[in-house]
Amino acid sequence: MKKVLFIASTGGHLSELLQLSPIFENYDYFLITEKTKSNIGLKDKYPNRVHYLIAGTYTNFFAKIIYPFKLLINCFKSLYFFLKIKPDVVITTGTHTAVPMCYIAHFFKKKVIFIETFANSTAPTRSGRMVYKIADLFIVQWKSMLEFYPNAVYGGWIY
Repeated sequence: MKKVLFIASTGGHLSELLQLSPIFENYDYFLITEKTKSNIGLKDKYPNRVHYLIAGTYTNFFAKIIYPFKLLINCFKSLYFFLKIKPDVVITTGTHTAVPMCYIAHFFKKKVIFIETFANSTAPTRSGRMVYKIADLFIVQWKSMLEFYPNAVYGGWIY
């Protein structure tokens, strides 16, 4: 059974990723997201399958100052989780939380599947631009996004 790691930042990206939950049981799956009050209950819903990174969003000046340090810590935590889980495939809907994991998976020659967020229909995301060149499969949810990602696959909405 293939090991699949599903990773996304909290909020809308995680909500999109969880739309894929019906396929979780087809794999030896794991879920990684940011640790926040809103998603701490995922450990109960998916016992022994959830790991958390430090929440890295920034909403004020101080948070912007410490964000690079959180990102660096999350890079090391991502490497740790990757080596612990040893996934065959990494699937993500983004964003900053997922980018280091995608690069780690690519470095270890594992498959990377990136699903560009539904929220963007007219411009690429920063994480999408960063992962596009290394993704084995890049899926967009809007046909208009094929203009920015010509080698992507239009998959339609996951909602």
